[in-house]
Amino acid sequence: MPSFSRNTTGKEVVEAFADSVTGKTFLITGPSVKSIGAETAISLAHESPAQIILAGRNESKITPVIEQIKTLNPKIKVTFLQIDLADQGSIRKAAAEINASVEKLNYLINCAGVMAVPTLETTKDGIEMQFGLNHIGHFLFTNLIIRKIIAAGNGARIINITSTGFEHGGVRYEDWNFHEGDDYHMWGAYAQSKTANVLFSAALAEKLKSKGIQSYSVHPGVILESNLSTHVTQEMWTSAFEWANRGNKGEEQAQVAMEEPKTLQQGCSTSLVAALDPSIEESTGGLLQDCAVRPVGKDHAQGRENIEKLWALSEKLVGQTFDL
Repeated sequence: MPSFSRNTTGKEVVEAFADSVTGKTFLITGPSVKSIGAETAISLAHESPAQIILAGRNESKITPVIEQIKTLNPKIKVTFLQIDLADQGSIRKAAAEINASVEKLNYLINCAGVMAVPTLETTKDGIEMQFGLNHIGHFLFTNLIIRKIIAAGNGARIINITSTGFEHGGVRYEDWNFHEGDDYHMWGAYAQSKTANVLFSAALAEKLKSKGIQSYSVHPGVILESNLSTHVTQEMWTSAFEWANRGNKGEEQAQVAMEEPKTLQQGCSTSLVAALDPSIEESTGGLLQDCAVRPVGKDHAQGRENIEKLWALSEKLVGQTFDL
């Protein structure tokens, strides 16, 4: 088996698992220029997937990615799917389009996200923006197109991009909107959404295991060149570590510090390992970092009670139940 590390690139992973790419259909959310989603798609284009569907809100920010993929490999069918993950109406329309036009999806890679929204903002449906877009939007979209993933059969995978930010706060099951902003904290809200990504992956793995479908959450690393973090000032980063370290007082662990940043190519490699590496099948539901499975390590981000509470809350917030 190939040996990977935090310095592994997406292209290296794709080359190592070319057989898992050839002839397959991928759907990636959040693939605008200078994003992990875009870099994931570009890496895949170095081999021979049948189709790559790029799902995002703004077509003009994704067109250059489509053009780059076509230049790398004109045989790949590349399509844009309009979706606003902060608008459940848009999500339902996009899911209907997929269900009507795609036979099967081998890999769903949920990359889209927002980070460090300074003050309380809500989705069109009134949900705190980071939780609403990073988790609830993907929860609804994934469930609405799940039959296309199941149709791909044994080995299909769902990947949810999280962050080690999940370590610093759980889901506020009774107060996801932070008392309508009265005690809102941008990093606490981010942590809530990233914990939800971890729990959602574990829930999907559990519910779909009998169908041969796997699901993983992925921490890609700190990628400062990504469009996700370009708006984050040094003062905001400082506030993040001050907040995290205050939360860690009394715990027997080192103070939180920023990881060494990665390039976009290094950043997309772990999600590609999660999608393509056949050797991690028994770790379905797990968390990957630096191209390897790692322990979750936080009680609020694991366990059946948390998984069931998050699923129930998510169904409540989308107004629909899902029997997988």
